[in-house]
Amino acid sequence: MTSRNNASGLAVACSPLGDGLVARNLAEQLELPFLGTVRPRDIRDYPVLLFSDENGLGLQVTGKGAPGPVRAEFVTGKAGYRREHGGGTGQLIAKAVGLQKTRQPLHVLDATAGLGQDAFVLACLGCRVTLFERSPVVHALLSDGLARAALNEQSAPLVSHMVLQPGNSIDWLRRAGKGAADVIYLDPMFPHRDKSALVKKEMQVFRTVVGDDDDSPELLAAALGVATYRVVVKRPRRAEPVSGPEPTTRIEGKSSRYDVYSIRAFPAG
Repeated sequence: MTSRNNASGLAVACSPLGDGLVARNLAEQLELPFLGTVRPRDIRDYPVLLFSDENGLGLQVTGKGAPGPVRAEFVTGKAGYRREHGGGTGQLIAKAVGLQKTRQPLHVLDATAGLGQDAFVLACLGCRVTLFERSPVVHALLSDGLARAALNEQSAPLVSHMVLQPGNSIDWLRRAGKGAADVIYLDPMFPHRDKSALVKKEMQVFRTVVGDDDDSPELLAAALGVATYRVVVKRPRRAEPVSGPEPTTRIEGKSSRYDVYSIRAFPAG
């Protein structure tokens, strides 16, 4: 999701019910300060904490009146509702990836996984999903979320189809051969000039920790050289497409759209 670990102003801490050992090891791994057991509302020196509590790892804004933590969550909340009620192949992301065009299970590479919500949707729809997230902080959140989901009886079969890889997806794509994934899915972080685009708590918190994806054209080019059937890029609905070839088609929703770059037709059966 991001080109660097822009983690200035970030520290690691835990609650009394959090896993202090895991938090300390994570701080060492990410080369971030470890504050020990704290109350985020009392912290003044760091605007955001990578915070371990009884519910897992989250990004927590500090100070009084701050919103709750942002996590990679596949058991409760929106992911839990989706798991129980589904959405089917009529969803825009399913149409964009091409699930209505083939009965064969697809291997989708999510090259900018973030908190893994789109990957989870695709896993719920029967895809095998390989995830890359190059921000070390967001990668840690995603790894924690997948580990917690693997312990849940309902979520475990779904997240078993999601494999989180280390490293930068561009590096992997440049080494991979043609056909290493059926579909490559990109949802890069872009600069937002309209403040209304920052209403989501996740985006507000993310932008205090990670930067924009400035190399999206290179990522798109690398993806087009590897995908078997298509590359899909998620964009704000009115935003310009990523620099490069024109999309084959666009699938528009209320606030976002999917630019589809077709390479070859899906097999019918």
